[in-house]
Amino acid sequence: MLTSTFVHLKGIGPSTERRLWEEGIADWTAFRRESHLSGISPSRKILYDADLASAQEQLDLRNARYFADCLHTRDHWRLFRTFGARALYLDIETTGLSAHEGQVTIAGLYRQGRLRTLIQGDDLTQDTLQEELDQADLLITFFGSVFDIPYLQTCFKGLRVSIPHFDLCFAARRVGLRGGLKPIERELDIARDSDLLTLDGMEAVRLWHHYRAGDEAALDQLIRYNAADTKNLEPLAEWLYDRLALRDGPSSLPPIR
Repeated sequence: MLTSTFVHLKGIGPSTERRLWEEGIADWTAFRRESHLSGISPSRKILYDADLASAQEQLDLRNARYFADCLHTRDHWRLFRTFGARALYLDIETTGLSAHEGQVTIAGLYRQGRLRTLIQGDDLTQDTLQEELDQADLLITFFGSVFDIPYLQTCFKGLRVSIPHFDLCFAARRVGLRGGLKPIERELDIARDSDLLTLDGMEAVRLWHHYRAGDEAALDQLIRYNAADTKNLEPLAEWLYDRLALRDGPSSLPPIR
């Protein structure tokens, strides 16, 4: 999908991109191979060819951050198949207050089949979070562009998030899925342990306070709850990418007769 993307070129929006696909310009190579394209002036074509050559060079270098800058955030989903192998799935729990008054209690980080749980007062530090982010090519959250990342950056001043961000909440809305993570999981048959099905964010806050009062079992359950929220982002990202690619990518075009 990434090499079929043209909306990062200045002046090209979704309708022009779709017209290019309809005319058989399916990817960057096909675009650059053509000497003339309808609706694009020769001088603009030269500029676009140079931009696509730069994009291909950065892709060959596996520089995901380049595409974070030139693609609108609503299009970061297009990077999933290319950079998903080095994606970082992230979900946080908090004390239930605003970021200016509260704290992050737990951060779940899932990457390349490995789950890491950072706990406040133990190993949840800005340096550890930054290290995890810097090792990833793509960030994947559910509503994280509105909640998790702003909350983290308020609590940890200077935390940098320079990689592309595939926010599954807004991707889900684009394909008609409403509600929070757990209702969407049920709709798509994404499983979690039965004893975690009734837990929610407020229960996560309660569990943290019970742990702080000395209940170690409460921390164990909170960690399991957060782990489910974090790991279940992976199958949801796969499903949403495939659905978006079918709906908004070149494959959505009718077959040429």
